[in-house]
Amino acid sequence: MFDLVVRHANLPDGRTDIDIAVVDGHIARVEPAIETEGAKEIDATGQLVTPPFIDPHFHMDATLSLGQPRLNRSGTLLEGIALWGELKPLLTQEAVVERALKYCDLAVSKGLLAIRTHVDVCDDRLLAVEALLHVKETVKDYIDLQLVAFPQDGYLRSKTAVANLDRALFMGVDVVGGIPHFERTMEDGAESVRTLCRIAAEKGLPVDLHCDETDDPMSRHVETLAAETIRHGLQGRVVGSHLTSMHSMDNYYVSKLIPLMAEAQLHAIPNPLINITLQGRHDTYPKRRGMTRVPELMAAGINVALGQDCCMDPWYSLGSADMLDVAHMAIHVGQMTSLDAMRRCFDAITYNSAKAMELEGYGLEVGCNADFVVLQARDPIEAIRQRATRLVVVRRGKVISRTAPIYSELMVPGRPAWVDGSTYAPPAEE
Repeated sequence: MFDLVVRHANLPDGRTDIDIAVVDGHIARVEPAIETEGAKEIDATGQLVTPPFIDPHFHMDATLSLGQPRLNRSGTLLEGIALWGELKPLLTQEAVVERALKYCDLAVSKGLLAIRTHVDVCDDRLLAVEALLHVKETVKDYIDLQLVAFPQDGYLRSKTAVANLDRALFMGVDVVGGIPHFERTMEDGAESVRTLCRIAAEKGLPVDLHCDETDDPMSRHVETLAAETIRHGLQGRVVGSHLTSMHSMDNYYVSKLIPLMAEAQLHAIPNPLINITLQGRHDTYPKRRGMTRVPELMAAGINVALGQDCCMDPWYSLGSADMLDVAHMAIHVGQMTSLDAMRRCFDAITYNSAKAMELEGYGLEVGCNADFVVLQARDPIEAIRQRATRLVVVRRGKVISRTAPIYSELMVPGRPAWVDGSTYAPPAEE
């Protein structure tokens, strides 16, 4: 007998009427009409079952802090950084933990079960690092949480960031981070990239840099990042996050840059919700939207994963832990409205993100961890279009969240109907 069987599921690859059987927290069988019973069963008839959503770029130390100590009036990246600098001295470990756990609860309800969060190491107390290491341990049974040692004020620009980053890595932070475009000079930015990649290579750690998050087409630190990745043999372990300057670069230079990124096997993580609100603030019209060249990067074979980045913090006053919102925005701003492109955006919040985070056991194949989400949608495109309800969230074969399906009963004259956003048939139980 299996511990759990999901019946009659639609899968993201297009297969339909598939059963998924679980034993000891792992997927044991994926095939039609599994005859053996399960101790528990989930009827997913006609609904999409997907591996969990993944957010490969977030800032959990700042999440849900909107309005503390004031609001970002200009809406710019630089005011957000300045505002975070005002908030840092006021932080307490208890408050950071409370906000982070509240966000994690929201994430689970949205089927978001893996998050890579950057944590600022420019506070000499390393208070947020300690807080999020505690959160990581607390949520480990239901969320895979990775921490990036992130020198928000600049690895070389901040007086103590060099020592603090080393301390954070010693404490158990998982990934080497940086922000080269925020250094005082282009040369300092390039030097920070070289140093951080060397540190990662020596320690056997991945790299994830905020890279060229600017409208300046001359911000080209991703070029250095790709070169250093190859120099240190870090191919496949390095992420360039944001990369918004590529939106403003000339096509000839990009025609050289993208093959270099592909050679280095860089992962690219744009953050559509944030990139299109923070970038272009100094433009009148035409106004740049800032998101990097997602279709072109994907066409070159570069692994593109989509991040949420922020939720109700100094940089962004919205956010809901909903990765379908992120994919929905990417489709619009990237003009990726073909059926194939929309499916690739779904992959960018699931499989591609798992690859960028080097997650093991992810997927719906036999032997993978039994982590998945049942959505009130028939396929990935409908899931994005409707921001589908997460009916059931499963972690290691155990149900950890349930949400009732959403239906509207219309009583308009001559047009009584049940509406779930995709069909006009009544629910099965009716």
